[in-house]
Amino acid sequence: MQSLSLVLETINYPILIGFFLSALALALSPGPDNIFVLTQSMGHGTKSGMTVVFGLVSGCLVHTTLLAFGVSEVIKRSDALFFIIKLFGALYLLFLAMKVYKSDASIQLEEGKSAKKTGRNLFWTGFTMNVLNPKVTIFFLAFFPGFLFSETLNTVVQFYVLGLLFMLSATIVFGTIALLAGSISNYLKHHKKAGLYLKWMQIIVFVGIAIYLFVSDK
Repeated sequence: MQSLSLVLETINYPILIGFFLSALALALSPGPDNIFVLTQSMGHGTKSGMTVVFGLVSGCLVHTTLLAFGVSEVIKRSDALFFIIKLFGALYLLFLAMKVYKSDASIQLEEGKSAKKTGRNLFWTGFTMNVLNPKVTIFFLAFFPGFLFSETLNTVVQFYVLGLLFMLSATIVFGTIALLAGSISNYLKHHKKAGLYLKWMQIIVFVGIAIYLFVSDK
């Protein structure tokens, strides 16, 4: 128990809180994942939407594992290489911010009803959407390394903690979308500027994290 308390004392909790809040904000930003959850919930009910959520979130474990064991080796071998990874991450996030800035702020929702899938099919659809998207792997590589929160805790463990926090934030946001799909859909239809506000929130979060990566130490 004493060793556990010593580990807990080395954790930088503001970094963890900052990571979790950033992950929440990013999950709120309009994208294929949360739009798919919204449309499935609108068309086929909350249960279908939640099944997609669990599939999407489960896929994050694959990306977390690839990141944890790959980048942890880099950290062990070279401070310079780790700095390059964080620099890449900052530049990539600025690139994403620019892409969002140039994109259309409107949120397009499919009105037509698609054929209802079984729970298993919905889960695997969400899972494969996440796992087979190389952009998610690149995003994890850009986002996670700057939020290592302990100088003594094993880096693999730290990446898994960050991965679980990221999954928790996605579950909270996507789950809320599934539960409130009808209300959210009506709100988006009657408040055309909602997409613009979410667009700028996403830009601010991307730029803010990029600046943090630029100035943060290992």
